[in-house]
Amino acid sequence: MTDLAKAMGHSPSYFHRLFKATTGLTPKDYAAAHRAAKVRRGLNTAISVTEAIYDAGFSSSGRFYEKSTDILGMTPTQYRTGGANEDIRFAVGQSSLGAILVGSSAKGVAAILLGDDPAELVRNLQDRFPKANLIGGDSNYEALVASVVGFVEAPGLGLDLPLDVRGTAFQQRVWQALQEIPVGQTVSYTEIARRIGLPKAVRAVAGACAANRLAVAIPCHRVVRTDGSLSGYAWGVERKRTLLDREAA
Repeated sequence: MTDLAKAMGHSPSYFHRLFKATTGLTPKDYAAAHRAAKVRRGLNTAISVTEAIYDAGFSSSGRFYEKSTDILGMTPTQYRTGGANEDIRFAVGQSSLGAILVGSSAKGVAAILLGDDPAELVRNLQDRFPKANLIGGDSNYEALVASVVGFVEAPGLGLDLPLDVRGTAFQQRVWQALQEIPVGQTVSYTEIARRIGLPKAVRAVAGACAANRLAVAIPCHRVVRTDGSLSGYAWGVERKRTLLDREAA
């Protein structure tokens, strides 16, 4: 970027700002997300873990393994085998919106699911992590679930939890934009597409919102149609309406 800036007669910081305004990410974050997506694909198709690491552009396996848990949410071998032997702790709480399941990996909260039937939420978690070890949370973990329930009931409390966000580079750009929407405000899918620098990707933005498995922590409920009306919500439009009403109050 320094050479490009010199050739164009601008400072590196100018291109840094321009890149972020266009893509929604810094050059470093964009490259990291692209490399992470490439290594995920490689782990599913390459002959070996080492081959996938080098094909994705990592200069050494040691550099990759230093960051592998942050990139994949688990070890490369676990990812390659579909999360086999990964431990996911979970517990189910109750709120005015119904049942809430919170599931966490070693990295952070990996799922917040809403519904009417606790057993169905557990099956949903199993579908999302089919080869992981699901472990019922103890009393300490249930306290974490209580904090999520508390946020649902009183959004003004805020929710500050370590998250294990797993998705494509595009999905993560969308989810990052969602997390920047203040409590009590809504934006349109069109506006989110504009904010990430891809104004024509409105449908893809809606798809990323639908793929979100961290209800309320990544607030996809704050995204509405251009006319302000409520669109679909993975956990039911009435729950979306209730969350927005509480936040507006």
